[in-house]
Amino acid sequence: MQHIQTLKKLKNSGYKSRTIKDELRENLIEKIKLKQNVFDGIVGYEDTVIPELERAILSRHNINLLGLRGQAKTRIARQMVNLLDEYIPIIEGSELNDDPLSPITKFGKDKIEEMGDNTPIAWLHRSERYLEKLATPDVSISDLIGDVDPIKAANLKLSYADERVIHYGIIPRSNRCIFVINELPDLQARIQVALFNILQEGDIQIRGFKLRLALDIEFIFTANPEDYTNRGSIVTPLKDRIGSQILTHYPKTIELSKVITAQEAHLSVFQKESIMVSDLLATIIERVAFEARQSEFVDSKSGVSARLTISAYENLVSTAERRMLINGEIKTNARIIDLMGIIPAVNGKIELVYEGEQEGASIVAQNLLGKAIRNEFLAHFPNPSTLKKRKESNPYQEIVNWFADGNSIDSFLLDNDKLYAKTVEKIPGLVEVIKQFAPSYIKKDKLIMMEFVLFGLAENSLIGKNLLENGYQFNDILGSMFSKNDFFEEV
Repeated sequence: MQHIQTLKKLKNSGYKSRTIKDELRENLIEKIKLKQNVFDGIVGYEDTVIPELERAILSRHNINLLGLRGQAKTRIARQMVNLLDEYIPIIEGSELNDDPLSPITKFGKDKIEEMGDNTPIAWLHRSERYLEKLATPDVSISDLIGDVDPIKAANLKLSYADERVIHYGIIPRSNRCIFVINELPDLQARIQVALFNILQEGDIQIRGFKLRLALDIEFIFTANPEDYTNRGSIVTPLKDRIGSQILTHYPKTIELSKVITAQEAHLSVFQKESIMVSDLLATIIERVAFEARQSEFVDSKSGVSARLTISAYENLVSTAERRMLINGEIKTNARIIDLMGIIPAVNGKIELVYEGEQEGASIVAQNLLGKAIRNEFLAHFPNPSTLKKRKESNPYQEIVNWFADGNSIDSFLLDNDKLYAKTVEKIPGLVEVIKQFAPSYIKKDKLIMMEFVLFGLAENSLIGKNLLENGYQFNDILGSMFSKNDFFEEV
């Protein structure tokens, strides 16, 4: 219909106006009937958030998405644009997207009165019907609602009593659009009060002007539950005016989390073709986030964003890529030792409590990585502690004895593939453990699993592991105190 350029042709076309909430509702109904996915790429919310969101849209509600950081709140809001009509007609030149069949501004009404059926029509694409504002303490009422513009009054030689001297804020300019306020609690209370009339009656008040603009807006708010409940900075009457409050959450399983990370990680074509990442490494990265959400050193109220695993995965690939480029290799596999490279990504994504601050961000990040490796090791191999209690034969004994005999290995980030293979393959017993407990990894991920067993045994205190400048040294757990011969002499 966007070929229609005048009000007369629009009327003759049979076009009927509808509110944005009706538009969202009716388009959602069509998509549900056709079994189409509205929120593409939103993983893990199929049985929780998305059904609640669809119910809110069907109820024509304004929505508050309540959740910790990194839970796709803004992404959900932006995808609601897909439920809008592709184009809607507006009066050409209108600041507030006046509906040609039902204008709300003086400009729109005067234009139709002056030109009648010849009033020019423009078409607004749905991509232009999304506006977003990050709530910060310095946001003013004039930013959101509007104010008198003395420069406009002077240029147009208008009296301050003339409605045309008003400079409208971002909310009136969002008429017939989706308007999102991120981090709603950060708005000052007096600013929140200014939203009451807009949410309930759909009109605005600016200075002393007697205005009643019947704004047509779908409001979506986002908020952190810590701010919402503890800081208490959302005023109660405003909460009462928001139709539906929907709780978001982190992925409930590691598998879902891996899907999100793989979907969101930004890797170049070169990285995808040259760096092979084992599913084991991807799983360990997700475990780091799960460990962080349960850690006593990490502020659980602040949350651990999904961006942690995304950034960590990107760093893992880049760590392997850097080594490959330095060694002049064409392809390589990411290794367990490459997880050293994810520490900077973890550091900036966790909010520490007092005890965590005392430990230091890097130490906490390394401990989280260690716990993730230990728990993933126990998912594949027998628990050394359980074996000892049950007095069962120890499948790790040959490996432990080799280190107890005074042997050690140094593993560095920049070791080329040949040196890497030579280092792990000289340790007796590693292959046997994998063949017994993880035979499916023998063909594809044999070296990585051998390295993984080393790290797992170190995290379970069966062998020693010392941090070097660019790698690790594995040795006897007691090697730093005395040699095996010294021990027997003292005994």
